[in-house]
Amino acid sequence: MNHRILLLLFAVLLPLPDASAQQSATASPARPPNIVLLMADDLGWRDLQCYGSQTHETPYLNQLARQGVRFTNAYAPCTVCSPTRAAMLTGQSPARLHLTDWIEFGKDYVQPFARLGEPDWTQSLPTSATTLAEALQRKGYRTAHLGKWHLGEGVDPVDHGFDMNVGGTEHGFPPGGFILPNMLDLEGAGEGEYLTDYLTRRSIDWIESHRDEPFFLNLWYYAVHKPIEGKAALTNYYQGKIRPGDLHDNASYAAMVHAVDESVGRVLAAIDRLGVADNTVVVFLSDNGGLSHNYGTRDPVTNNYPLRRGKGSAYEGGLRVPMIVRWPGVTPDPAAGGAEELSAVCDEPVIGTDLYATVAAALDLEVDQGVLDGADIRPVLSQPSGSLSREAIYWHYPHYHPGADGPFSVIRSRDWKLIHRHSTDAVELYNLAKDPSEAWDVSGNYPQQAARLKTQLQTWRKKVGAQMPPTNPNYDPHRVAEHQWVDTEQ
Repeated sequence: MNHRILLLLFAVLLPLPDASAQQSATASPARPPNIVLLMADDLGWRDLQCYGSQTHETPYLNQLARQGVRFTNAYAPCTVCSPTRAAMLTGQSPARLHLTDWIEFGKDYVQPFARLGEPDWTQSLPTSATTLAEALQRKGYRTAHLGKWHLGEGVDPVDHGFDMNVGGTEHGFPPGGFILPNMLDLEGAGEGEYLTDYLTRRSIDWIESHRDEPFFLNLWYYAVHKPIEGKAALTNYYQGKIRPGDLHDNASYAAMVHAVDESVGRVLAAIDRLGVADNTVVVFLSDNGGLSHNYGTRDPVTNNYPLRRGKGSAYEGGLRVPMIVRWPGVTPDPAAGGAEELSAVCDEPVIGTDLYATVAAALDLEVDQGVLDGADIRPVLSQPSGSLSREAIYWHYPHYHPGADGPFSVIRSRDWKLIHRHSTDAVELYNLAKDPSEAWDVSGNYPQQAARLKTQLQTWRKKVGAQMPPTNPNYDPHRVAEHQWVDTEQ
């Protein structure tokens, strides 16, 4: 009798099978996250409000920074655009790809009497490399590229894993300018429409068409590259705002930054409106440092202070860029922190190639030959005060640049940064924690540290097969600075 009573009680107390639990157990796996990669062209590290600009107004990027992680030591893979773009798409360093300079359609910049000549470098995105878009396509993603491409003549985004290409050509800037119509083949472009606004409109249309499936949107703005051409109303607004002595004092450039920020705001609003924000990774960054010098003299485009120099340079102004990542479920939830002002800031050095490595690790993507030069940065996305285990990050630029910087390689190892000048074999050593402006070369004070980093840099160059610039038989020490444009199509 007692035995039967116990069985009855057990049957009553035992919970019935949960139908919803049974359904979830047999349901399909969770949909992988959408990825939106927004990249500005030539945007300087200091150009956003959330990075310290007191002139430029960027409320939407400020908001994105509050919702995600803002990196203070983020770097472009190269000091110029084409190598960065190739590295971002392949996850491999420009030195490994041998794509180490910006690709000028039909012309090359040369200094014919410099000590070193040009290496035999690759001037288009290699077809052998698996791009992030191709890897995501294999995972069932829909993919679209809009905006600047600049990865070689006859090299189309559609041939490298993108379902759609809008505005991506071999050109490094919009021929005809930012006010449409220009010389780009842009379907449905409105008369007088601003190029940044057009690309945003097309991007939102595409997101709306693919909101029910995983998507990868690669929106690479032509702004804020030259020609410096802002919308008239915004330019007039900033002309009235700028005061003598302001760090950023170019009204047309400020208007271009403003337009990019408005574009980001419209994309984010569309993601919210379509109900996919909680499953969408948003990344914003620049392809290299802001343009501050041309032919050795200051260019009135932007100012990267306190960072030294700008685009084309081995110094921080040429390499360090703004980068913001919002990854729901990975980056800290701002709502959990209380005050909206408590932005997550990460001081750990990261580089553009890390994005491919991070997405590949998160989604178990197929990696071509298993070669990626970046690191999975999810540990510092979830814990921004943390650090990564890698020892150093590297750059290799074996060319002369109109910014008047010569062939160089660079290593950053924690707070230390060493620049190796190829033409003289000289090195410069800086402690960025104490000297972010790179005002004091301390290689003479720390010769062992300099020697160690130079050896480490040389070892890395051999590992990735970096090409070194050859000796120039026409070297003339009195004419080193002379430069010319060579038409390579003749």
